[in-house]
Amino acid sequence: MSDFTKPLGYRLITGPDDAEFCARVSALLEQGYRLHGSPALTFDGEHVIAAQALVLPHPVSAEASLESAT
Repeated sequence: MSDFTKPLGYRLITGPDDAEFCARVSALLEQGYRLHGSPALTFDGEHVIAAQALVLPHPVSAEASLESAT
């Protein structure tokens, strides 16, 4: 999985509508993200492509991380 190490307040996950896509979304839900809106689907002529927005209810800011480390 090529996700960033620092949590982001907003994520838009896209990819073929398959088990791997669902696993990526599920992993982010386990990290505390919440679904934001409905999924979107499109067809590229060969595959169904899905998109799902996710948000962290209380994103960790860089400043807050630095303050808690001191």
